[in-house]
Order: sequence, then structure tokens, then C-alpha cells
Amino acid sequence: MKKLSIFFLFIFLNSYVSYSSDDWGKTGHRATGEIAQKYLSRKAKKEINKLLDGHSIAYVSNFADEIKSDKKYREYNPWHYVNFPFESTYEKHPKSKKGDLIVGINTCVEVLKNQSASKEDKVFHLKMLIHFMGDLHQPLHIGMAEDRGGNDIEVKWFNKGTNLHTVWDSKMIDTFGMTYTEIAANEKELTNEELKTIQKGTVIDWMYDSRELCKNLYKTIEPGKKLRYRYSYDYMNKVLEQLQKGGIRLASLLNEIYS
Repeated sequence: MKKLSIFFLFIFLNSYVSYSSDDWGKTGHRATGEIAQKYLSRKAKKEINKLLDGHSIAYVSNFADEIKSDKKYREYNPWHYVNFPFESTYEKHPKSKKGDLIVGINTCVEVLKNQSASKEDKVFHLKMLIHFMGDLHQPLHIGMAEDRGGNDIEVKWFNKGTNLHTVWDSKMIDTFGMTYTEIAANEKELTNEELKTIQKGTVIDWMYDSRELCKNLYKTIEPGKKLRYRYSYDYMNKVLEQLQKGGIRLASLLNEIYS
């Protein structure tokens, strides 16, 4: 019993738990990939095309979710998110020995920059990086361990039971009714200054950007709340903004890798 108690205490202190949801959902990840494609440098496009055998970023953007059904890839599950208390910081909070979203992104970048890495390893980690950069911009993947990033916050979406995480993963996007290509084609027009502002910073900076949105979501929600048109009106533009930021920053990171 004592060993069991210590085990659960360890889990609590590290504050990392597995998620059952699929991040942005297929449409969201593909939209992020489609947007990224537009911002790639010529050299990055050439190198990525070689690794993906001509497939687009959008085409492989859900790979990291698809492999979850295979037990041999289970070690990568914790790389889809990062949790720490709102009153703390990523730098100060104890890290999981299994890694997290930041570890996942940095590992992928290291492999892609490693000239000695095999093509097979580079292909795998490129696909994972594409997905993880989408995850980085889903605010509830930078959330709280206690409720599994909003998975345990039960709400109603148009009178049907769901949870806050799923609302942000897919419910709002599905209700919006656009395909991933339509979302990408209708991304917000940005000035050069706005584009530079989005591209500026590091992966950690981008994580904290999503974290601020996550904090706002927790302030405006309560368990059992009925979410309908008003919630979409208040937040759908934020969803689209996060998808766009994810695409632009993914392209920026890939351009740097292949510069």
C-alpha cells in the first residue's frame, strides 16, 4: 500500500497525464499544415518533398495521432502536451521523465538537423514535428494536469454532453463547417509587421502564447455549462488565429532547419 501511495504521489507531483482526445482533430491539424505549406522557403519545400515522397504537410499532419493505436509508439504519447500549474512556470515546474511537448519538438528538430540521422528517422520525426507544432497551439494542450487539459471539465455542446478539451479540439471547427483547405485559403491577411511578430520568438515563447489563451478559457468556463452559438461567436476567431499561428510558426521552424 505504501509503494502504491508513493507511485500516485509521484504522478501527481509530476503533473503529467495521458489525453484521450486527438489534439486539434484531423481538420485542425490539416489546416495548420496547409497554411505552413504556403510559408515554406524554396529550399525547405525541396527537402521536405524528398522526405515525404511528394506528400504535403497537411497529408501527414495526423500521423502522430494515428500511431497511438500501435503499442510500440506508446512512449510518444506524453509528447503531445505539457502541463504545469498556472501559478508556476515551465522552467520551474518538475519535468516528466517521459518527456513533454517541448521535449518532443526539440527532439524532432535535433534529429532533422543531424546529418548522420537516417532518412527513416528523419521522416518519422518530421511527421511528428508537424503534428506537435499543431498541438503547441491548441491551448488546452498547455493546460492543467488535474483535469487532463480540460478533458475532465464536462460541458454541453448544443445540448450534447462533451468536455472542454473536445470543444476546442474539434467541436467548434466541425460546427464551423469548413474543410481544412477552405480554412487555409481564408486565413487572415497579415501585414509584414504582423507576420514578423508571429514568427518572432522560440518554441518556449510560442508555448507561453498559447498558455495565456488557456488561462482565459479557465476563467470563462464552469463544469456543466451549456455552450452554443455564443461560445463560437466569442472564440471561433481565436481557433482560426491559433491554426494560422501554428502554420506560420511551423513553416518558420522548418525554414530554419533547412536554411
